[in-house]
Amino acid sequence: MIEILNPTELARAKEAGALVADILQTLKSRTAVGTNLLDIDRWTETMIVEAGALSCYVDYEPSFGRGPFGHYICTSVNDAVLHGLPYDYTLADGDLLSLDLAVSSGGVVADSAISFIVGDSKPPQSVALISATERALYAGIAAAGPGARIGDISHAIGSTLNDAGYSINTEFGGHGVGSTMHQDPHVSNTGRPGRGYRLRPGLLLALEPWVMADTAELVTDADGWTLRSATGCRTAHSEHTIAITGDGAEILTLPKRAHA
Repeated sequence: MIEILNPTELARAKEAGALVADILQTLKSRTAVGTNLLDIDRWTETMIVEAGALSCYVDYEPSFGRGPFGHYICTSVNDAVLHGLPYDYTLADGDLLSLDLAVSSGGVVADSAISFIVGDSKPPQSVALISATERALYAGIAAAGPGARIGDISHAIGSTLNDAGYSINTEFGGHGVGSTMHQDPHVSNTGRPGRGYRLRPGLLLALEPWVMADTAELVTDADGWTLRSATGCRTAHSEHTIAITGDGAEILTLPKRAHA
């Protein structure tokens, strides 16, 4: 199903996007060496509840996961890249942490992910991974202009990642959002320009380039959820929800502030 939102729904989408961005930036500011992943999950739950919003993850039970997710945020560390199930792990200096959050507010979903390095160490490979996904994300957003097609976005993302020297896994990618978290159209992280669904004003898309340092192969963790690089290499993931307008794309999940 592909949803096209009306102006009232788009206004709610902006509120949902601002909330997701706010929570993610607050989590980033609180996270330090010694932070436990379960603390991050509890902080997320508190902020969602206080905002009167709903988690998209707690009861989520897709075909690629093992049972309900049961947590409020995905916390993927180092070789984990997607769907990281929070567990009793204390972050160390130099860890690469990806946080992925989807929240429903006012009946509309926003979805975003950030990657950052914990502590003072800045491993060059990790910095490069994060930078590549962020550049690819903004290349995809720039390609979402009037008259563009999904393939134009995919091509922009894929070209950026390939130019940075990374291979691309196509099992998971971006997607439509609206009243639910995962909708059509699928937005692959590589593709051919001029192909696929033509963008329309009112369409919401979650674009999410992610890469692994030296492989395109994923393995599923014993927890049944966390996806890791097959070689144990480091990974990164960046994501924004955008709204298609008559002029191009509006980013709904840009950070504006952080809680004290």
